[in-house]
Amino acid sequence: MSVDLANALAVSLSEALGQVKINDLQRLSAGASRETWSFTAVSSSGSQQLILQRHLSASSRFRTGLDEAALLRRARTGGVSVPEIVASDTGDANPVGAPFMISRRIEGESIPRKVLRDDTFANARRGLIADFGRELAAIHRLDTASLGQIAAIDDPLAVQRTLYEGFSDPHPVFDLAFRWLDERRPQARQPCVVHGDFRMGNVLVDSTGLAAVLDWELSYLGDPAFDLGWLVARAWRFGGEGEVGGLGSRSELLDAYRANGGEGITLDELRWWEMLACLRWGVVTMAMVDDHRRGYKRSLEQAVIGRRVVETEYDVMLLLRPELSAKVAS
Repeated sequence: MSVDLANALAVSLSEALGQVKINDLQRLSAGASRETWSFTAVSSSGSQQLILQRHLSASSRFRTGLDEAALLRRARTGGVSVPEIVASDTGDANPVGAPFMISRRIEGESIPRKVLRDDTFANARRGLIADFGRELAAIHRLDTASLGQIAAIDDPLAVQRTLYEGFSDPHPVFDLAFRWLDERRPQARQPCVVHGDFRMGNVLVDSTGLAAVLDWELSYLGDPAFDLGWLVARAWRFGGEGEVGGLGSRSELLDAYRANGGEGITLDELRWWEMLACLRWGVVTMAMVDDHRRGYKRSLEQAVIGRRVVETEYDVMLLLRPELSAKVAS
């Protein structure tokens, strides 16, 4: 398969790079919706280190129809730290056989536990919350008129309720979370580009700080507070002590976001979006294990992720009783 993929990549890159030979093709990961490969493209003018991200299918349950490569190109011109796109295709009728994009490789680490613990990133950790605020503010400033086709979600809570009610697997804690969220809705903010999955694990970090924002496949037009609530969810702390990706406090994040031109989101408002984030992650874990059970995608990884439903219920309960959350943190 690697030989066939190498040939397909050579054809796919011919328009951008001319005739190339593909070397060192290595699979890096395979997630719920796509796989990632690294490789070297060698031409008469030299070699380039590149990354391929290939979706499993154009009709995957997890795809939204977003042209992620086009969005990344726009984000790059808008000052967001993202990889440079070299080639892409949104359909299946291409040599790679699935939607894909190829970008230039950026050196850095995305594994959260390494970023949070390795001495290599000690200096970077001190400035990462400021980096998060800067990047999120830049994302939320992107010109929505030039983006073409991108979904708009006016009521993300309704989206989660529709998905949740489609499962024959009741969770009383989630029912309570839906009610809590319904009763405390904050005033909606002006829609903007929302990354949709901005968190530890989806950012690349080098020894100096944040090097790139990755994985834009869930982006949409919506409330900017969504991204901040998702980032501070307990699921993305990976054993770190801080409230934001295991690094620092919610207040630090809000201050950094405002300092870079972001909106004045309050701690109470952030708590609502953090609760939605926990609920959303819980529904996603339910969807993954349901896909496995029904045979839509037999995957041990997705089946194992299903166990995290109970972890998410625990996180929801902590948010409902913040005084208990403070005791857990201490």
